[in-house]
Amino acid sequence: MLEKVVTNMNFRPCIDLHDGKVKQIVGSTLGYENKEVVENFTSDQGASYYASLFLQNKLTGGHVIMLGPGNEEAAISALQTYPNGLQIGGGITADNAQKYIDAGASHVIVTSYIFHDGQLDMDRLEQLVKKIGKEKLVLDLSCRKREGKWYVVTDKWTKFSDFEVNAQSIKEIEEYCDELLIHAVDVEGKRSGMQEDLVRDLAEWTSIPTTYAGGVRSIDDLKKFESLSNGKLHVTIGSALSIFGGDLDFQTVVNYCEGIE
Repeated sequence: MLEKVVTNMNFRPCIDLHDGKVKQIVGSTLGYENKEVVENFTSDQGASYYASLFLQNKLTGGHVIMLGPGNEEAAISALQTYPNGLQIGGGITADNAQKYIDAGASHVIVTSYIFHDGQLDMDRLEQLVKKIGKEKLVLDLSCRKREGKWYVVTDKWTKFSDFEVNAQSIKEIEEYCDELLIHAVDVEGKRSGMQEDLVRDLAEWTSIPTTYAGGVRSIDDLKKFESLSNGKLHVTIGSALSIFGGDLDFQTVVNYCEGIE
């Protein structure tokens, strides 16, 4: 029996697409020409299968991420299967964002488009907001720690930007978006446990819906995450889930986050 919980924490599912297939990848191995991509899982099912599963379980706010080219058809199929139930990221720009909204995405997710050449491009950010509205925009502040501080990393997490993630920068950037998505890059996909200090920091700094991803691998981890974040953050679990070849039962996670015994 699961412990009954009362929480604002939601389970936010994910569909990661690589070469047109649903996969779970160690994200930090992407983006390097001479580095082999580490794949934890490749599904026999298409993206629409997972979108249907998330719809059946009434899970909202999940994200579809296109990891490189060749994923648009699969992504669109997921969005059309669960209209207004999924967010989409990967190669989103001011020019194509509306197309994905029209295809059924509740929000678009952006990182590298607004963080390029190592800096936050306010012109691009403002252009995006003007085109689709802040209520349709999720900013991905996936980050790594350097010299004791968190910095956004871009270009498939291969490059540090100069954008420090802290209380002040979070407060400022929240004015331009509806939600935040933050991967703990150094632990994402490794099933090695969460980055606890980042969880604590985000819970303290954020005031809009924020989803953390990286390292949660068990119900005990989920309980610890909930405690560290005071139930304030949402959580994504990928490689550890049974539907992606892991040991953590998908339905058990859904039930726990819904407070079902």
